[in-house]
Amino acid sequence: MSRKTKKQVFTNIEVIDAGAKGKTIAKAPDGKVIFLSNAVPGDVVDVQTFKARKAYYEGKAVHFHKRSEKRTEPVCEHFGVCGGCKWQDMAYKYQLYYKQNEVVNNLTRLGHIQLPEVTPILGSENQYFYRNKMEFSFSDSRWLTLEEVQSDKDLGDKNALGFHIPGMWDKILDLKTCHLQENPSNDIRNAVKTFAIENHLEFFSTRNQTGFLRTMMIRTSSTGDIMVMFQFFKEDKKNRELLLNFIAESFPQITSLQYVINGKANDTIYDQEVILYKGNDHIFEEMEGLKFKINAKSFYQTNSNQAYQLYKITRDFAGLTGNELVYDLYTGTGTIAQFVAKHAKKVIGVEAVPDAILAAKENAQLNDINNVEFFVGDMKHVFNDSFIAKHGQPDVIITDPPRDGMHKDVVQQLLNIAPKKIVYVSCNSATQARDLALMNDTYKVTKVQAVDMFPQTFHVENVVLLEKRSELPN
Repeated sequence: MSRKTKKQVFTNIEVIDAGAKGKTIAKAPDGKVIFLSNAVPGDVVDVQTFKARKAYYEGKAVHFHKRSEKRTEPVCEHFGVCGGCKWQDMAYKYQLYYKQNEVVNNLTRLGHIQLPEVTPILGSENQYFYRNKMEFSFSDSRWLTLEEVQSDKDLGDKNALGFHIPGMWDKILDLKTCHLQENPSNDIRNAVKTFAIENHLEFFSTRNQTGFLRTMMIRTSSTGDIMVMFQFFKEDKKNRELLLNFIAESFPQITSLQYVINGKANDTIYDQEVILYKGNDHIFEEMEGLKFKINAKSFYQTNSNQAYQLYKITRDFAGLTGNELVYDLYTGTGTIAQFVAKHAKKVIGVEAVPDAILAAKENAQLNDINNVEFFVGDMKHVFNDSFIAKHGQPDVIITDPPRDGMHKDVVQQLLNIAPKKIVYVSCNSATQARDLALMNDTYKVTKVQAVDMFPQTFHVENVVLLEKRSELPN
């Protein structure tokens, strides 16, 4: 070990676990935890630290003495630079193990929840090419490798179409092949880049806020629909039509071709007008005979196959008989509400985003579902006495909040309403654990099911069933 400075080298360190946010864990000789970003549990490595805190270090493996049996060969040439698939070097069965372990640890250690026998995590049938939505950014300043930076060779144009480098807001990794979305995704992206360069279309400069081509979104669906949407930084009718006509002619299977003219400092489209160029302004997703109309701004679970599994688990946990009044909190575009509706007497969906509620109502009408109602409102204000008096005392509440979990006032309102059952769907088991702890005196966790929606990443969904302790047998 080197002398004790901020940056240190520790030799022959065994990586012992995987932690939050994709980091793996080792122990330094002084007993502190080391968080690593480029190692797998079971590796024995030399560690170069680059950050020191009172209780831990952050570092990277700079030499491997032994490579773990849990390792596998990454399939993607961009692995290690692209931040999208941090666990590609870990065999899938071990990814599942560490995801389940994180859920259990969060619920028991953070939430101090007594768990029933935990059902094994539900893995994804497709471990690659499972995403139905990808967003790519154009840049005139692609990420250069160290070899390129040190090279005397002419690197040619520096245009890129791909993903942001983690922590580098103005650098884009130029993608050759991405293993997250099925073709024609890669073919479309590569054809667009080649055509744009050949026709001297300007790639966007984030730093200078100049250029023409800004972002491209590709959405696919289980019904075979394909949506492509471009963001242009400024209007240039000639070049815009040149590109859009090329894409429409080259990929006739595209069912929705749209664009946005966005001259803002950021590339969010929620306050922008989306303009239809060719085809429909939407695509359809289908699940158990239900059709969900998805536009460019819609939220829909990005792994369609696993979303179906997640919703089946949610419905199963709710244990509906056809007589229940169900509240679906954070309903989004109402997918869960409609999925459970045929098993319930009535479903009330609540969401803070007005456009999402409009889509939910439209989809319910499309599916001829008459026992659902949707309301716009801030979750922590909606569930007052008058709302309950008007719409009824729910038997079951399903809640699927964002990563931050539920506001403490929402948790308190759940306790005030006190339904027989609460089904809590979470994309962040740490905030889920915090919320469960607040309800632990009144509710008992009787079922837990983790679901892997995002293979090759550290993200994991978790579904918990809460039942009132007063109604459970002793």
